[in-house]
Amino acid sequence: MQARQMVPNLRMESWSKEIEDELILLIKDWLKQNGKSQSEFCESLNLSSSRMPTLIEFLKRDFMSGGIPQIANRLCEIENSWTKNELSISQKSLNKNPYDQLDLLDEICEDLSKINFNK
Repeated sequence: MQARQMVPNLRMESWSKEIEDELILLIKDWLKQNGKSQSEFCESLNLSSSRMPTLIEFLKRDFMSGGIPQIANRLCEIENSWTKNELSISQKSLNKNPYDQLDLLDEICEDLSKINFNK
């Protein structure tokens, strides 16, 4: 008895100009939705350049190792890291003492009170 395939007729597409063009449009829209730049995306991938050909070459390697699901996984990882980073920055700003600058204001007032303006 032959073993049946779970998903017959499923094969990984090969890289094409059409996939590349669609991926470029997807990335541009995804970056816009996330309020990020292409440069920030490339930085998150530790790429040496933020140019689109460098980015596409990197994503092409992902595609060759796992197809569109691999690219989707990569985008989700990056988006999660951005979210965690933004939450971390937000939390740090919440932890700041809002009265820290009042000390500076007190010092300025004290210094001003020492100045004789009637000279």
